[in-house]
Amino acid sequence: MKKEVITLWNQEEYTYPMAQGFVPNIMTYVHEDELIRPCMIVVPGGAYCFVSPSEGELVAKKFYEFGYNTFVLTYTVNVTYEYPLNEQPMRDLSRAIRYVRKNCEHFHIDSNKVVICGFSAGGHLCGSVCVHHKDVKDVNQEFANISNKPNAAILSYPVITAGEFAHQSSFDALLGFRTTEEQKEYYTLENQVNEEVPPCFLWQTVNDETVPVENSYLFAKALKEKNIPFAHHVFSEGRHGLSTADEAFGKSQFGEPYTMQQTFQVTKAIKSGKVTVSDELRKTMEFYESQGVPQVEANPEVAVWTEMAKLWLTKYM
Repeated sequence: MKKEVITLWNQEEYTYPMAQGFVPNIMTYVHEDELIRPCMIVVPGGAYCFVSPSEGELVAKKFYEFGYNTFVLTYTVNVTYEYPLNEQPMRDLSRAIRYVRKNCEHFHIDSNKVVICGFSAGGHLCGSVCVHHKDVKDVNQEFANISNKPNAAILSYPVITAGEFAHQSSFDALLGFRTTEEQKEYYTLENQVNEEVPPCFLWQTVNDETVPVENSYLFAKALKEKNIPFAHHVFSEGRHGLSTADEAFGKSQFGEPYTMQQTFQVTKAIKSGKVTVSDELRKTMEFYESQGVPQVEANPEVAVWTEMAKLWLTKYM
């Protein structure tokens, strides 16, 4: 397996004010052979304020085992809730899609078989690119004429709506605390589904305590109304954030927490006095730093989602 970190933006292209030296990147999980394979870009969740390690390498390795060449995206997040993200995460994911397509020969991937797989807020990010991909232009001429439209998307317990069933903290980080109705509508994804959306595979649990299951139902209904191919699976029980939900997940085999790079660098800046934040936020930063490996359990019922997705993707890959 070839693993390397690839920075997505040049220094002059990336200007998010609370990056603290971080630049969005992808970690590769590429087979050593030269077979041309389908590609998956994994997009972890984290409420747009961190990028969860538990939804990165585990997923990438699972689909690597299924024959994909995979990548984990570490995108821009709003760690301090002070600098709304707006389109920056969509630009990060769009650049990642364009980058792997541009370098398809190097990565031995089929540029017409690019899947994005997002979790929670990462699911919202993937869904946003699915519905708004035409809006996200790339000013770098090296990538400007390369499509950022995925060939398929997997949305795992996704944040979808800014309406009644919203996961509000995700939208606070994405858009700030003072949002216009126009902004909320743009990122209420069930209202933005159009004929250009790629096929989607959705899954969630009935009793998700963080992102109400209605989010998935709203998006599935919108896909059906627009005749977009989709699958929608709702499992009987399980906590939010189940990732692969398999034995490796239950053993917390998440790998190194490289997806937390921006969060750790902002935390370091706060501790050194370079960045000033409220006492409440400082405690949150200390929690991120000290929590270690979260306590999780496998869920055999839910763990089948990866096999189900693999079979579903054969129609498009």
